[in-house]
Amino acid sequence: MRQLRNRIFDSEVQAWGALPRLLRWLTFLWLFVGLAILFSASYPSANAEFGDGLYYFKRQLIWVAVGLVVFNFVVHRPLDGILRQAPVGTIVLLVAIWLTFIPGLGTNVNGATRWLAIGSIPIQPSELIKPFLILQGARLFGQWERWSWRIRLRWLCVFAAVLLGILLQPNLSTTALCGMTLWLVALGAGLPYRYLGTTAVSGLLLALVSISFKEYQRRRVMSFLNPWADRFGDGYQLIQSLLAVGSGGPLGTGFGRSQQKLLYLPIQFTDFIFAVFAEEFGFVGSMSLMLLLLTYASLGLLVALQSRQKVHQLVAIGATILLVGQSILNIGVATGVLPTTGLPLPLFSYGGSSMISSLITAALLIRVARENTSGNVVALPHQHRQQQSSS
Repeated sequence: MRQLRNRIFDSEVQAWGALPRLLRWLTFLWLFVGLAILFSASYPSANAEFGDGLYYFKRQLIWVAVGLVVFNFVVHRPLDGILRQAPVGTIVLLVAIWLTFIPGLGTNVNGATRWLAIGSIPIQPSELIKPFLILQGARLFGQWERWSWRIRLRWLCVFAAVLLGILLQPNLSTTALCGMTLWLVALGAGLPYRYLGTTAVSGLLLALVSISFKEYQRRRVMSFLNPWADRFGDGYQLIQSLLAVGSGGPLGTGFGRSQQKLLYLPIQFTDFIFAVFAEEFGFVGSMSLMLLLLTYASLGLLVALQSRQKVHQLVAIGATILLVGQSILNIGVATGVLPTTGLPLPLFSYGGSSMISSLITAALLIRVARENTSGNVVALPHQHRQQQSSS
């Protein structure tokens, strides 16, 4: 507990600039609210399944502790050093994604094989690879003109293998999120529009092909358009989510007083945790959360604009897109604006891999802010020469 407290109340933070300090405390506020609503949302299910209402909450605290250790490591390590490790991390997790298809290694849950079991600990490589995609995407696209076509094609093939592996699990939503994040990082890097246009069209066609061959994905789209057409089948989850959101009213039912979480709303502490939050805190609470996301996005954009190195700028852009963009997509699903997907709400939803990935991503954004807006961070060696030699 003392070590965890030191990760939060770090005496060195006082020497940081105002922007990284603000981002750090906003991250902890986001995390604290997420833990509170996870406690509320998961209690009925945990009590019914395990006879212990704190079952999921206690395990989430363990993952938070692990995530904060990594978070603390990242915000105190020079970004150039982290970037040099990005190729290794990307390749290792790419291999882990494809290992999920091997019987006995991959764990199948609800028809999807997305987890590897390390002893009794499940990990989800498709979640853990997200910050590494940001880092490696920033390295590749931020120095596009410096790389030979051989290196460019090598890493584009790696990215394609990552997306294909996630798609085949199957996990269309995470594939789309990772693909869009890489595409937006490339857009921010100023890649030629002919490359970007071709990639965008190819991604859209791949999504249409996946939907055409996967019946459950087609049903999700149809139930999103009219959930009441199959209110006890494919539309049930969305209808219960809408009932929860609508029941919140202006001020909500109060913390811990959600009715839909009482085993009416499926997966209420993972993908649909926002519905419980909206029911308990109402319109005012939901708008407050949206304000926090807007503030976070604005600060992330400010960090990118103030970055002195292009690669650092792209890391800030990718981290902001991943955290805020995924949150908006999750909320859009819970409110019926978007088709039902399996994306967790960062720092809210239950899941160790998602929690660690989100904290690493937040730490990368804070690290960029430290190196570009804080006067006490020593200037780093020339990045391009080191990265060229490392690849």
